[in-house]
Amino acid sequence: MSEPIRLTASELRMITTLRDMPESPLRTRVERLLDDLLAFARNPRCHELQADGVPCADPGSDCDQCRVVLDMLEAIGKRLPRE
Repeated sequence: MSEPIRLTASELRMITTLRDMPESPLRTRVERLLDDLLAFARNPRCHELQADGVPCADPGSDCDQCRVVLDMLEAIGKRLPRE
């Protein structure tokens, strides 16, 4: 038998909040956004090809694509109400 998954308080809060949302287009959209955000965070590669034809592996680089994603996350964070 496998060991139970242990969650931090923050992980549990996120899962509980998502589960408490009623089925709706908003919940579907939030789930899709979280999936995309976590996929980017897990593998933060810029999809823009560099001069050598290889995608950039550094999301901190100063290219337009990376800046757009990081600026968007910062803007969302500033707009969300603080509890």
